[in-house]
Amino acid sequence: MKHLKSLFKEQYNPENFFLIAGPCVIEEEELLMTVAEKVSGICKRLAIPYVFKASYRKANRTSAHSFTGIGDVEGLELLQKVGKTFNVPVTSDIHSAAEAAMAAAYVDVLQIPAFLCRQTDILLAAAETGKVVNVKKGQFLSGESMKFAVEKIKGAGNDNIILTERGTTFGYQDLVVDYRNIPIMKHFGHPVVMDCTHSLQQPNQTSGVTGGNPQMISTIAKAAIATGADGLFIETHPEPSRAKSDGANMLRLDLLEELLEKLVELRKVAVKL
Repeated sequence: MKHLKSLFKEQYNPENFFLIAGPCVIEEEELLMTVAEKVSGICKRLAIPYVFKASYRKANRTSAHSFTGIGDVEGLELLQKVGKTFNVPVTSDIHSAAEAAMAAAYVDVLQIPAFLCRQTDILLAAAETGKVVNVKKGQFLSGESMKFAVEKIKGAGNDNIILTERGTTFGYQDLVVDYRNIPIMKHFGHPVVMDCTHSLQQPNQTSGVTGGNPQMISTIAKAAIATGADGLFIETHPEPSRAKSDGANMLRLDLLEELLEKLVELRKVAVKL
């Protein structure tokens, strides 16, 4: 967590987990403000360091007809506005090396999607911005293999790294979480996050829309805290059924507070074990 102290300012609590949360994609300003206000308020009350997340562009949709965003600059400007309004760090994913410098002008953490975690040019470009780089473990990789992503980023002179577990491919249309990956990746000396929502995706559906299993979010989150995760990633939306991306595996916003309350209590026990 020492790498993240500068991110959280007065919110920082070294005894707690941190939270990366928000809607999957930027749909409109009102949605961002609603979610950020609600989640930041909960996190301040529970002393949970908070990073607001929303994608300014979704480049990996199943169908070519799916919503991808409102425009790169427009989306990034809204993310920056959220950060300034609620005094929280913000993050979004990038999909090419050319996006790194552009996004870094607006966000505090650059997220590398799981399917791009081996792309050297993207990792180096993100590292060279000096921002915190959050690399999601590929669904096709072991936790041990993520040491190479860490080496690439550190080799570019950036030690501000987060690693995120988000499940492993299990057949064609399901994922399974191997919790051994949390302590394995923590061994590299950087914070490890559990992506509690994307790990419950059911990808490659013939309908062209990714499915999910959101009723298991609480189970995934509790197990992650128990096995030593430093942070949790939870996509949330007031009405997931109406969300323009990943609605099938997002947590309904009004369910988040009770879950976080339970996780804070579990964390108090887990850190003593």
